[in-house]
Amino acid sequence: MNLITFTEAGLFCSLGQFYIDPWKPVDRAVITHAHSDHARYGSKHYLCHTYTKPLLQLRLGEGNYQAIEWGERININDVVMSLHPAGHIIGSSQVRIEYKGEVWVFSGDYKTENDGLSGQFEAIPCHTFITESTFGLPIYKWEKQETIYDEIRKWVTQNMEDGFSSVLLAYSLGKAQRVINALEQNQNIYAHGAICNSQELLINQGWELPSVQRITVDTEKSALKKSIVIAPPSADGSSWMKRFSPFRVGVCSGWMQVRGNVRRRNADAGFVLSDHADWDGLISATAATGAEKVYVTHGFQSAFSRYLNEKGIDAYEVKTAYGQEEEDEGKETKIDTP
Repeated sequence: MNLITFTEAGLFCSLGQFYIDPWKPVDRAVITHAHSDHARYGSKHYLCHTYTKPLLQLRLGEGNYQAIEWGERININDVVMSLHPAGHIIGSSQVRIEYKGEVWVFSGDYKTENDGLSGQFEAIPCHTFITESTFGLPIYKWEKQETIYDEIRKWVTQNMEDGFSSVLLAYSLGKAQRVINALEQNQNIYAHGAICNSQELLINQGWELPSVQRITVDTEKSALKKSIVIAPPSADGSSWMKRFSPFRVGVCSGWMQVRGNVRRRNADAGFVLSDHADWDGLISATAATGAEKVYVTHGFQSAFSRYLNEKGIDAYEVKTAYGQEEEDEGKETKIDTP
């Protein structure tokens, strides 16, 4: 029994008449999290986790939103649907669907290390598991989060001693909050408007996060000297960056695991900090579900599905429109303006 089919509009549960993270407008959309590749404008009704609702409203505008808690069960035409922690960003969820004893789970994006903000990933027993594979190659193995934080702090301190500002590139929703938390002891943290928008909204929603200073046309260049600046990846190389000179750029991304990517990005430093599971995390998460069948979505689908098949798990590659959140970052605010 196929509880979810893969259509041109997205993942569709025909029995419940709803889509999961559709990439085209639909009547009913269940949203795993608020990144732009999973949450798109135009659907008539959105259902998401309580923490995700205000983020969707910020990014998509006013609409018909319904929010539920993790583990809360919704019955739709005898299909029981619930959301469970994915550990990717604040509010990120997996979608569990059950019908007559058959259970399918869509992971959305996830990571297995608890970052203290996004919730602890929960492995959900199921018959069929639909998993991402963003970093589905054995070369991607993450150090502990705190180890990366220490590297970032040391780099920032050295830059200050050398007379440079530190510009750290990180997704405005998810990664930026983690980097700001790691540097909260510093008083002069500035941020791009896209990051300030997310940070301020989350603080207003009751999250205990450090406040940052918004960079505007009125921000004195002298105030930015030897400062810390958090910006979305799309700001890199823009005229917006020139105001921080002299500065050094650090990229916070799992892609920095490959040494050549630091050079290709023309960055001064790369910090291997990801909001996605690494190779070992993908393997352990998939195994913990006990799924007999696995569909592998965006990322290194071929490598990860081949590995699963070699281990005796029936695995298939699936083409989706996910995996573009980094490229889309910064669209909330033009990168050449504050």
